[in-house]
Amino acid sequence: MTTTRQDTDALRALRGLEDARSSVRLRTALAVGTTPDPRFVDKLIERCAVEPEFFVRDMLTWALTRHPVSLTLPGLVRELRSERAQARSQALHTLSKIGDRQAWPAITGALLSDADDEVARSAWRTAVVLVPEGEEPALAAALARQLGRGGRETQLSLSRALVDLGDVIVPVLHAATTAPDPRVRTHALATQRLLSEPDTGFEYAIEEAKRLLALGGSGQEG
Repeated sequence: MTTTRQDTDALRALRGLEDARSSVRLRTALAVGTTPDPRFVDKLIERCAVEPEFFVRDMLTWALTRHPVSLTLPGLVRELRSERAQARSQALHTLSKIGDRQAWPAITGALLSDADDEVARSAWRTAVVLVPEGEEPALAAALARQLGRGGRETQLSLSRALVDLGDVIVPVLHAATTAPDPRVRTHALATQRLLSEPDTGFEYAIEEAKRLLALGGSGQEG
């Protein structure tokens, strides 16, 4: 009787994750995370790939973090190879919240340079969380190759990821300030400013970098 009831409750929960009402999906994800069950893991991961509401996706991620890493990690790593951008992005986000460095080998150069900005941004944040000791210079070099990419939100995400790596980024930023592409130079200079003056706003750092370049500077004088 107890087993049958548990199975019924599990089926109800799984259906709740697909309910047309976002409030029901949110409550269901909360319930699943509150009472973890291995039977929910695959469905949680599957739902992350298609869930349209940000707050529900965040609750799905939280629910996954409540389950053993041995159950969640394989499925999340598989999602990194999905053709669906949201699947890759949300899997990366969840891996960053789990924080287990066993996932580090799955954070590939292809993800760090993903054509989808949201996926790339998630990859940058996750890489900084998972990078093993000693691998920071190589990660800094990989991230620096994305300087100048995208709009302000994407550039801000990259700058934050680089700054979070600390002083290891100094050489790659120094090199990027002489890049042929003015967008790369501007972004590198702005990131240098954020590293040295963390309280500086990104917009101000970008405008100051543009002003310096317009005056013929490179940020390497003196």
